[in-house]
Amino acid sequence: MTTITDEMTDPLGGGGDHTPPAEVQRSKPMSKAKLYARRYFRNIPATIGLGIFVLLVIFAIFGPLLQKWDHVELDFLALSEGPSAEHWFGTTSAGNDLYAMTVEGLRRSLMIALVVSTGTTVISAIAGAAAAYFGGWWEKVILGLIHFMLAIPGFLIVALVTNGSGGNWFVLALMLILIGWMLLARTVWTLSLSIREREFVQAARYMGVGSFMIVLRHMLPNMASLLIINFTLGIISAVNSETSLSFLGFGVQIPDVSLGTLIATGSSVITSAPWVFLFPGGVLTLLTLSMAFVADGLRDALDPNSAAGGRA
Repeated sequence: MTTITDEMTDPLGGGGDHTPPAEVQRSKPMSKAKLYARRYFRNIPATIGLGIFVLLVIFAIFGPLLQKWDHVELDFLALSEGPSAEHWFGTTSAGNDLYAMTVEGLRRSLMIALVVSTGTTVISAIAGAAAAYFGGWWEKVILGLIHFMLAIPGFLIVALVTNGSGGNWFVLALMLILIGWMLLARTVWTLSLSIREREFVQAARYMGVGSFMIVLRHMLPNMASLLIINFTLGIISAVNSETSLSFLGFGVQIPDVSLGTLIATGSSVITSAPWVFLFPGGVLTLLTLSMAFVADGLRDALDPNSAAGGRA
């Protein structure tokens, strides 16, 4: 009787131990960071792009440890020479080591791109969200400024100002920020119009949370995916803008170097010394393509409706 009673009260067997088997136990919820990473790395091109970008950053940081010449040193015994054991990427017509110049140019272009992308993203996020939340005259002023700035030929203004600054890269970065924040700010403003009516924003207002803190802590985090993707795309845009301006002679100028100045130098000798153009041009291509793949992967990882998200 005892055996029958035990079996009836414990249909799973095992006496009084009612612990369900491992396969029916509820699994631990996956964290958002792990879920996003899992979605991202399912995108093979995005993974390859991230790897290339990391290698380029390592090359820009640690490349000087391997160079035999500084980028401003001249080797008068090797003028316009091709790649060799002494000069890995060859030399320019003046005798500059192209490897050292490429490392320095990549570092400068990356620095400009990061400063510009960070500045435009921060200004756009705060200005757009604040315009939507406060409304009234604040919204009219910000939107009026956005429309006014969009009507100005920003490229010409940047060219004039940077040309007068002697090619200072920081002035160039500030000017690119000045003309590059408006479109994203308008997008943020559009999204913020709906977010400001959400329950958590209303609750924070009723609890006495300051208006600026509501914008920073409750509205902007709900647009994090948009801001992250635009930050990545902003790097590509900043690199292309800097390269274009430097190529035309309005950006970074000698003795400072960037990928744009190196490509401008190489374009004039592409038939007689093609390595002067090919190495900086190849690095620039790898940089822009890798960031494009990274942005595409981030979009799929952060968008819950994407195909990559569904497979995760």
